[in-house]
Amino acid sequence: MKRNEKTCSTGRGAAAFLVAAAILAHAPMPAVAQQFSADLVARKDEATTMVGTLRVSHQKVRIEAMALPDGFFLIDMVKPAAVFVRPGAHVFMDARQSSPLTRMFVPVDPDDPCRQWQAIAQLSAPVDLATWHCQRDGEGAIGGRNTDVYRIEAPSGLSFTGWVDREHRFPVQIKTADGTVIAADRIRDEPQPVQTFEVPAGLRKFDPQALIRRIQQSDVWVEPPASQ
Repeated sequence: MKRNEKTCSTGRGAAAFLVAAAILAHAPMPAVAQQFSADLVARKDEATTMVGTLRVSHQKVRIEAMALPDGFFLIDMVKPAAVFVRPGAHVFMDARQSSPLTRMFVPVDPDDPCRQWQAIAQLSAPVDLATWHCQRDGEGAIGGRNTDVYRIEAPSGLSFTGWVDREHRFPVQIKTADGTVIAADRIRDEPQPVQTFEVPAGLRKFDPQALIRRIQQSDVWVEPPASQ
C-alpha cells in the first residue's frame, strides 16, 4: 500500500510539473531588445549615400555619423539621455538638436513606440502635444522583415514615418518630411561591448550656456542695444 501511495505521489508531482511547464511555455515573456550593428544609408532621388553606422544593445544606442567624424552619439533610453562625445577634444555635451538621427533611431516598445519617440524628442525641446502626434499607420515589409508603420507629425519639419521591426524592437527605416529614406542596412546580430555605449573616462561635460555666461562676465561682452 505504501508503495502504491509513493507511486501515486510521484505521478501527481510529474503531472503538476508538466502542467506548470505548459503554462510557462504559453505565458508571454518579457521581450528584450537584441544586440546588433548596422549601416545607416540614405536614399533620395535614386541616389544612395552612406550616412553612418549604428550599434544597439538593449536600451542603448551608439550612432557614428559621417557628417561628424570627430565624435559619436550615445543614447540611453532608460534615463533618457542623448549626448555627443568628442574624444579628441576630451569633451561631451547634450546632443539636443545636433542630429535628427538621435530623435528617430532609438529602441522602442513595438506595441507603443510613440512613448519613446516622444521622450527623446523632449530632450531637444519641449514637446507641444497639441502639434506633436504619433499613430500607427499599418504594416510593411522592409528587407524581408515584417514591420509596423508609425507616422509622427511634428512642427518645424520634424515629422517622419518609422518602420518598427518587432524582432529587434527598433525602427529599421525612417522617411523624413523631405522624402529622404534612412534605413538600417546589413543588420548584424552580434554581441556589443559594454564600453561601446559609455562616455570614455576623463572627458568633461561641455556646457554651452556656462560658456556664454563666462563671456558675458568678461571684458569682451558688449550688451546689445535695447530695442526702441
